Amino acid sequence: QVQLVESGGGLVQTGGSLRLSCVASGRTVSTYTMGWFRQAPGKEREFVAGIRWNGGSTYYADSVRGRFTISRDNVKNTLYLQMNNLKPEDTAVYYCAASYKLFVSVSIYREPARYDTWGQGTQVTVSS
Repeated sequence: QVQLVESGGGLVQTGGSLRLSCVASGRTVSTYTMGWFRQAPGKEREFVAGIRWNGGSTYYADSVRGRFTISRDNVKNTLYLQMNNLKPEDTAVYYCAASYKLFVSVSIYREPARYDTWGQGTQVTVSS
């Protein structure tokens, strides 16, 4: 069974940067589809970014495209989210998610129910 642990969250000013990490344990996730989601208080969990098992394809929410970069290191069993030019509206708990299935369309990456395993989340707060 896969366990996911996120880290790297914190408090940053508008325009700042953070790099989130998600370390997987229990088994290799080198063949897993993975993604980042976030949830702000009073709002539903929303898709941020997704990545194919080999890192060959990446997908982003319109709100973060051009500012965030998702990547993975399958040797280290780790998923990353580099977040630049952060805005107050990026404030949320960020979750790492994994699925052993191959997603065949972009729309599937955006659906939380498609992922099998979730981390506990890491708080990101952007001050104005």
